[in-house]
Amino acid sequence: MTQTPSWWQTGTIYQIYPRSFMDGNGDGIGDIPGIISKLDYLRWLDVDAIWLSPIYPSPMADFGYDIADYTDVHPIFGKLSDMEQLIVEAHKRDLKVILDFVPNHTSDEHPWFQESRSSRDNPRRDWYMWHDPASDGGPPNNWTSFFGGSAWQFDEQTGQYYLHMFDVKQPDLNWRNPDMREAMYNVLRFWLERGIDGFRVDVLWMLLKDEQLRDNPQHPDWKPGDPPYLRQEGRYTEDQPGIHEIVREMRKTLDEFGERVFIGEIYLPIHRLMHYYGEMLDEAHLPFNFQFVTTPTWEARTIQSMVHEYEEALPEGAWPNWVLGNHDRPRVASRLGREQARAAQMLLLTLRGTPTCYYGDELGMQDVAIPLEMMHDPQGKDNPANGRDPNRTPMQWDDTPNAGFSPAGIQTWLPIALDYQNNNVAAEQQDPRSFLTLTRTLLTLRRALPALSQGTYQTLDQDNANCFAFLREHEDTRYLVVLNFAETEQVVKPLPTGQGHIILSTYLDREEDVDLAHLQLRAHEGCLIKL
Repeated sequence: MTQTPSWWQTGTIYQIYPRSFMDGNGDGIGDIPGIISKLDYLRWLDVDAIWLSPIYPSPMADFGYDIADYTDVHPIFGKLSDMEQLIVEAHKRDLKVILDFVPNHTSDEHPWFQESRSSRDNPRRDWYMWHDPASDGGPPNNWTSFFGGSAWQFDEQTGQYYLHMFDVKQPDLNWRNPDMREAMYNVLRFWLERGIDGFRVDVLWMLLKDEQLRDNPQHPDWKPGDPPYLRQEGRYTEDQPGIHEIVREMRKTLDEFGERVFIGEIYLPIHRLMHYYGEMLDEAHLPFNFQFVTTPTWEARTIQSMVHEYEEALPEGAWPNWVLGNHDRPRVASRLGREQARAAQMLLLTLRGTPTCYYGDELGMQDVAIPLEMMHDPQGKDNPANGRDPNRTPMQWDDTPNAGFSPAGIQTWLPIALDYQNNNVAAEQQDPRSFLTLTRTLLTLRRALPALSQGTYQTLDQDNANCFAFLREHEDTRYLVVLNFAETEQVVKPLPTGQGHIILSTYLDREEDVDLAHLQLRAHEGCLIKL
């Protein structure tokens, strides 16, 4: 008897950046009531779960990733009761709700840190990473912050340094302290008791640091202008021995509440990423697979080998997942162009495994140039070329002023894209060949066809280096996916012999029988074909 797959295996996850999704109270910033008002859109789109970036009280030094209270909601997003209502309303529509959990660091305004820094003998002193200065009075070692500069900050009051791998206002927690660990697991329980369906855990691979505080080696290829976080190899600050015990403890906490999902943010090479499933599949359900987001080359052969190697590396019984975009990386339509982004959307939604979609990518939204004086992202203020604000701009709902995100005349927290009058939900819902129509059609087919949501995957090697083809199969149904990565027409071969029926083209203009011996694809075209 085959086991029924979990909702997080057959479903699609939709990431919402709450500041930018929908402004419910007219202050120019998105909020939880705004999200509630758009749940019917998400149900129409046919996604299965929403993942919210942080909504907690925060001084916003790093836009909510500096948390001052893990068990409440920041007033700009609403109240705790709004969050509880969101969970209820989402569940009424058969939508799951996943929360961001940020366990590596708190805000320096969190009561735990206020106590920790008050004196060296405070009971919570060891909840954070404190250390004496080096012999010359400087930082304990050479570790650098992801946002640039030393990762150590001297604290005059107690004469020691504290560690902050990110902003100076984000002190790192000490995950070797059992009391702090239990307090964090109780945070998970607080939200699970309120009906949250799972967590996406921020920088999961960085929670433990080297106990000996050894210096990190420098990246030999780093040059000025490159992102500061690439200056060093994280040999002693990332993926440390002992981390898997913590991941198992987190998973065990979620398992107390039944069918919940544990997603880990982990930027590691595939062979190391796989360890985060756990030897007994008792760690993260979905260690995020960022290959499509981070690859410098988007070519058929590269993508094919990525998919093949990832599938081969999966532990037996582990479930794959794929991501095209998120709040930290340029939008897919900006990286690849809107035409190739349509083919990429077909790839994402037809591969084996759980897809995660970033808000606005279903419209083909692109990055927006943000003047330096309007930038909020600390990473962008220090290094504008690496700013993340361009891919966090407000959702484009319609062609009214402010794209229907905020009332007319309101200054939105980030500027609206200039193309919003044509590229918006209302316009694209009416256009039978729009990016949104393509995305929704793919999501609907994915739900309707077990071959896409649960079936096996098989690569079909191609003579044509511009094309990628693969099979999805479930019981007695077989589907072929063919993708052209080139700007010119291509012939796809070899393919299975005989006839096939195109049920969807990324151009949304053909459904027809085809002879697979002579299959031609137009520029950037992808096709889903029933065999």
